[in-house]
Amino acid sequence: MDGIREIFAGMPWWVKWVAVPLLAVFVFGGVITSILGALIGIVFKLLLFVGLVGGLIFVVKKFSGGGSKSSSGEW
Repeated sequence: MDGIREIFAGMPWWVKWVAVPLLAVFVFGGVITSILGALIGIVFKLLLFVGLVGGLIFVVKKFSGGGSKSSSGEW
């Protein structure tokens, strides 16, 4: 670890703070993009699932008489 610090100590600031992060994004950009895409897809599917379940509950309560006592005892 000290060897890496010594190498970077002799470099200009733009190498440490601009060039190295750009190289990291260039090399690992596909991995970062796929991880972010997967996370966004999971969140979207989760929200879609919650919305569909909420809509199903709304439709069932609307057509079953507003949640009467007899239908709630079936569970």
